[in-house]
Amino acid sequence: MKARRYELTDKEWELVQPLIPISHTGRPQKDIRAHLNGILWLARSGARWSDLPARFGPHQTVYSCFCRWRDDGTLKKIFELCAAPGTGTELSMDSTSIKASVQAGRGIRKRAKLRHQAASAKHAEV
Repeated sequence: MKARRYELTDKEWELVQPLIPISHTGRPQKDIRAHLNGILWLARSGARWSDLPARFGPHQTVYSCFCRWRDDGTLKKIFELCAAPGTGTELSMDSTSIKASVQAGRGIRKRAKLRHQAASAKHAEV
């Protein structure tokens, strides 16, 4: 299986698969790997659960897997395992800057200048 963006490679899946508990009650899951890839896709893309692509399965099923694995500590084990071999070379930092209008910066200066002038005038009278 070729890994797409935000999905586990075959090598990563081999490491992670033993950590995922197998449910012995109810209907067996069709594709646990697709559900985990759906969780990773959501975590990395920032999309809503309802925007989950169909290739990961129904979003309700993926959400129930997420809740179950979150509550029993499976996701924490998976993320710790995936983070352990990292050397830090693949880390990225993101910075967002928002451009403000010219008036946004001038309003404070004008008020401060008026306060300073009023205080100077009051001080000069005394």
